[in-house]
Amino acid sequence: MLEQAADFRDESSALAGLLADLPDEGFALVTAFKDWTISNVLGHLHHLNHVALLSLNDPPAFAAHAKRLGERLRAGGRIIDFESEWLAGLDGRQLFETWREYVEDTAEAFDRVEPSTRVKWFGPDMSARSSITARLMETWAHGQEVYDLLGVVRTNADRIRNIAVIGVNTYGWTFVNRKETVPQPPPHVRLISPGGATWAFHEERSDELIEGLAEEFCQVVTQVRNLADTNLRVTGANALNWMSKAQCFAGAPQDPPPPGSRATAVRPPAILSKPKAQA
Repeated sequence: MLEQAADFRDESSALAGLLADLPDEGFALVTAFKDWTISNVLGHLHHLNHVALLSLNDPPAFAAHAKRLGERLRAGGRIIDFESEWLAGLDGRQLFETWREYVEDTAEAFDRVEPSTRVKWFGPDMSARSSITARLMETWAHGQEVYDLLGVVRTNADRIRNIAVIGVNTYGWTFVNRKETVPQPPPHVRLISPGGATWAFHEERSDELIEGLAEEFCQVVTQVRNLADTNLRVTGANALNWMSKAQCFAGAPQDPPPPGSRATAVRPPAILSKPKAQA
């Protein structure tokens, strides 16, 4: 299997495992991300998996869908409202099962295609490899608010290298997206992977440097943590400027969450401790 397709499937499976025993009413629990529920998160992931597969298999259908979504967002609508309509009542446990099954379809489809095949997206075209890597990144990033809500410290795997690479490669995008001059030189990035390896990016230098755990770097560039809530060591004006607003995902400029606003819950929701009803 294409490495990134397998990584997407494995990251989705990890999230599915977290939710496998969630009580049905638990899908209505509200996360720290824009007050999205767990069902909202799954609906968003399922929707964009579907759209990615459309872009691969049916470009005209993708273009029509993207046009409808774009019109709604430009009119001030929320993407989760659009997705709620698209889901047509699919929710909770049933949505969870549908999302999980569709993950397999998506992974298999991208595994069969030539990785360099160009596919449409909401911004510039991208390769099939980049498209499925973006699905991995979004699954990992939105999965974080679910782990946080349920009070579970995620055990990461080295597949997050894909996300670190996206983060490094979007150094310039962070500034261009804000209509700012891209500061040079880009910082040297030196990360420790979940498996203990060292991942290094950009020319080695000590005056502009970001170093620390790869998972914390990924948390910052996907904006699921504020830099202040990590142990990353950041040296240099360019490095600090970048990490204060890093954004590895497409769309309008977004600010990181305020310090202290995103963290693993000390106590899981009370609903998880309720005894299960007897059969």
